[in-house]
Amino acid sequence: MLKKIILLLPLFFAMLSFGQSPESILESRKQQQDSIIEESFKCAENYNYTIQMKEWQECLDSGLKKDSTIAYLWQQKAMPYFKARKYEIGMAYLDKAVKYDKKEWLPYRAFMKCIFVKSYRDAIVDFEECIKLYGNGYRMDHSYNFYIGLCYLQLNEYAKAEKLFKEYNEDIFKNRQGLEHPTALFYYGISKYEQSQYEEAILIFDKALKIYPTLSDAKYYKAVCLAKLGKKEEATQLFVEAKNEPKDGYFINEDNAVYETYPYQIRWK
Repeated sequence: MLKKIILLLPLFFAMLSFGQSPESILESRKQQQDSIIEESFKCAENYNYTIQMKEWQECLDSGLKKDSTIAYLWQQKAMPYFKARKYEIGMAYLDKAVKYDKKEWLPYRAFMKCIFVKSYRDAIVDFEECIKLYGNGYRMDHSYNFYIGLCYLQLNEYAKAEKLFKEYNEDIFKNRQGLEHPTALFYYGISKYEQSQYEEAILIFDKALKIYPTLSDAKYYKAVCLAKLGKKEEATQLFVEAKNEPKDGYFINEDNAVYETYPYQIRWK
């Protein structure tokens, strides 16, 4: 404690000498960082990071040389590497973003671990810390518990996943003007399907299809459930529909599905 006090004394005396409040110092620092970010992106916007990664990274590095604590620049260094599937490199930079702004970037890192890196137990740890610190917030259109449910699906812990998806769908219906989400219903149905509760799964897939009638993934797993129940003709017809619809772009409607295959998403090619 004494060591910390000694280290803070120069800042305290500097504040006194310039007559600045802690709030004004923080605001001044934010303005300086915003200026560095703007300058860095004036440089970076001249390059396409998919084919000019080196130049993109150098622009961001120029900003970090001026202030290495700017979390956003670390995240922007990480982002193209994830899209290029260079996960370990990207995660090292993203860890830096979390270090300097946990509230903003811990949920994002948890999402990346779940959807991109597919390190599900690590993702659960991050999401649970988010919930503990900030409550069950949202990232990329879904709650933290939704992603924990996805992780449990991928870890074959289906009952845990079912509980979370049930709660998530009930919360959406009650507290978000009844705007049920087809992806949330799809995964709820998957949790039932994996526990051989085929009739219940079909009912939930039908709810998803009522909202998104051409959701091919839901049709595919509904067809599997029908086949399991001995309804082979109906299953075959639905399977053909499911197979044809992705040609027109009808599949899981999540922004990052263009970069990564989501759990249980069917790739027909």
